[in-house]
Amino acid sequence: MRSTTLLLALLLGSQLALAAEPVLAQQNKAAALTVTVANPAERRWPETVPAGGWLKPWHEAVIAAEIDGLRVTAVLADVGSVVSKGQPLVRLADEAVRAELRNQEAALASAKADLAKARANADRARKVQGSGVLSDEKINEYLITEQTAMAGVESAEALLESQKIKLAKTTILAVDDGLITSRSAQLGGVVSSGTELFRMIRQQRVEWQAEVSARYLPRIRQGLTAAIVGPGDRRVKGTVRLVAPTVSTDTGRAIAYVALPAEARPPIGLYVTGQIELETTAALTVPETALVLRDGIAYVFTVDAGKRAARVRVETGRRNGSEVEILSGLDRSTGVVVTGGAFLSDKALVRIAEGAFAELEKGESR
Repeated sequence: MRSTTLLLALLLGSQLALAAEPVLAQQNKAAALTVTVANPAERRWPETVPAGGWLKPWHEAVIAAEIDGLRVTAVLADVGSVVSKGQPLVRLADEAVRAELRNQEAALASAKADLAKARANADRARKVQGSGVLSDEKINEYLITEQTAMAGVESAEALLESQKIKLAKTTILAVDDGLITSRSAQLGGVVSSGTELFRMIRQQRVEWQAEVSARYLPRIRQGLTAAIVGPGDRRVKGTVRLVAPTVSTDTGRAIAYVALPAEARPPIGLYVTGQIELETTAALTVPETALVLRDGIAYVFTVDAGKRAARVRVETGRRNGSEVEILSGLDRSTGVVVTGGAFLSDKALVRIAEGAFAELEKGESR
């Protein structure tokens, strides 16, 4: 009787075990999510200082009239024109100036004739000086007349030179290579001395006046690399050319002047953000796809030897391209779920994609 009961119990247990096997296999199969796993990578990244500021001209030149009362007869440049130093930009009416120039040329010729006459009389007086032919008073008169005539020639030459300069000013030239940013010159307008006609960016050089926190000021120096995010998310690299020696009492920030390449031609007047690179330091990084954000907190999933996923809270730092620096929460040897982490839960069973547990260092350090 007892042996019969034992036999029945064994048969029943065997049947139950056989019935449970497909169910357990199906549950394990459903629980296993295929993921890609990799180790964090060690990079050498520059420490960066975030900054924001306006794009402004390196130097702005004002081109103005230097002569009064003349009419504009030609405007040879417009906004957006790239000009060279000495290139004509505006021509003024010069008829009156040329007439006065001819008058001064005639005055110089007359002064030279007077000098020739006075010099001849003075030479004769010097020859007979002491012979009694001419009185000392007359001789002195001839000599003084010669000196006066010489001064008259010098004065006429100076007036002629002045008139030539005035004539040259009727053609207004570019003071440097650059880009015209504004034009006030109007055809037919009568200009006054000092009237602004054009404004230009010298040498087409635009700079970023980056405002940085005063606590970074001792570490920012001339020659450091900086980068901005310009229009259309285009990155433009530049170089710190100058650091302001003072800090704003209103904002507690200082200005670093970053020279941008002329070929980039970013539009002036924009407020842009960017960063200034300080010294290079080590960074433990993971791909951005490894991060899982929940309730504003960053997590990654790690995988242990039993292929169980564990959710780990991490603190993030710098970003470079598609990689993120991990400041705490991970070590170099930890296997991190690179893709598929968004669908995982803590302690979930995972299946590692074949050949996916590769070292991230195969990527080039940036």
